[in-house]
Amino acid sequence: MPLDQVIIHSSKLCTSGQVLHSGWVRVNSQGFIAEIGTGESWKEFPAQQIVDANESWLAPGFLDIHCHGGKGISYESDSDNPLTSLDLHQIHGVTGSMLSLVSASLDEICQRLETLSKITDPRFLGIHLEGPFLSALYKGAHNEAALINPSASAVERLLSSASGTLRQITLAPELPGALEAIRTFVDADVAVAVGHTSANYEQAKAAFDSGATILTHTFNGMPALHHRQPGPILAALQNPNVFLELILDGTHVDVNVAKWLFDIAPGRVVLITDAMAAAGNEDGMYTLGGLEVNVVDGVARLCCGDSI
Repeated sequence: MPLDQVIIHSSKLCTSGQVLHSGWVRVNSQGFIAEIGTGESWKEFPAQQIVDANESWLAPGFLDIHCHGGKGISYESDSDNPLTSLDLHQIHGVTGSMLSLVSASLDEICQRLETLSKITDPRFLGIHLEGPFLSALYKGAHNEAALINPSASAVERLLSSASGTLRQITLAPELPGALEAIRTFVDADVAVAVGHTSANYEQAKAAFDSGATILTHTFNGMPALHHRQPGPILAALQNPNVFLELILDGTHVDVNVAKWLFDIAPGRVVLITDAMAAAGNEDGMYTLGGLEVNVVDGVARLCCGDSI
């Protein structure tokens, strides 16, 4: 057995939905987890490096599929270095991030896609476009002037500009041309998310039947689940192929509602940060997609309106 391996022991090990106390992990020379266990059985393995976790938490790295920046860095800005934001999120256990862009003009988005597509950092999982194909009724923190319908030419421009790095896009399926756009994105291996939408149940179901597989920040930016107008939330819950994003900060969604979502859709809830430039910084004034945001007591809200 090679000696060029690492053992981390005496941890609270999170694995397979449970916590193992006095847990240990053996990492092989290729950097992969070779074995896990509890107690002192790790001592039978030779290792080049032994780390005593001293009962700290040990968990797989988080993958954030919806994040707009952090540490004063906005992924929409040409002048900001996105790697600074990735450094911040890595400190908190995020080992891979999707770089999310809010709505802007098509020219601005395509230019930014071309720039971000050149990133080679292994923490870069690809690009997530949150817009510009969104509903003005549920625009949230998006500039309404930038919202457009998903034409075939616009879709092709986005795909071409991203050079294969566009991995996810959020759109409103009730817009003209949306279902055709969904199918085009799916054929290009882009995951389609339903969000910032006024879609009714039937429209959302049609989107999921057409290949959409994600509901963007569930409960936020969409009609509420109503007993006579169930909307996109029920359509997503009923489709076993759909994953449901959730911002679990106690502000965007009540914790009791969040628990209900975990109970009713086990294995399909995806925790996201939806972080912006203010993440990791002090309260104060920031911008998101050209809109002013005021952060008070750690909660960011648009200055015009009260969108979180």
